[in-house]
Amino acid sequence: MRSLAALAVLSLATAPVALAAQGNPVSTAAREIARANGRNLLAAAQAMPAEKFGYKPTPAQMTFGELIAHILEDNSITCTAIGSTTIAAEPKLTPSDGKDKLVAALGRSITACTAALAKLSDAQMGDLVSYYGQQSPRASAVLGLVDDWADHYSQQAIYLRLNGILPPSARQGGM
Repeated sequence: MRSLAALAVLSLATAPVALAAQGNPVSTAAREIARANGRNLLAAAQAMPAEKFGYKPTPAQMTFGELIAHILEDNSITCTAIGSTTIAAEPKLTPSDGKDKLVAALGRSITACTAALAKLSDAQMGDLVSYYGQQSPRASAVLGLVDDWADHYSQQAIYLRLNGILPPSARQGGM
């Protein structure tokens, strides 16, 4: 029993070393988190009925459609900083453009962000990039993206639940 416990402790102690030995642990982790968050963002947008894209829980909050348009704008800024290239220009959409156009644009936006993350290495995290009008380490944009997507998915999940719709991550057995 002691040898099993010692093996478990040794495994935990060496796990960070093994992860670091894989190369690019930070960018790899960011890609994995973004992949899950992006999948949830898109699935939540698809799950909300078109007639509910004008829904907002309180007068002070964005409508569901405004939230999607906001994510699109943030993705353009953030993923351009991550990839150091301009993300393919999309026409600026508003909630009045409707579910089909917003969801399709969200899918393209997530794909563009995923492509920017795919080229990323840990060595590039300290590079200065233009991010929201100032020079910031690329890591700020990467962390901002995964944080933003988690935050916006939680908003979507609340909007869905308030409309009697189970969010995608809940349908998948939780996170």
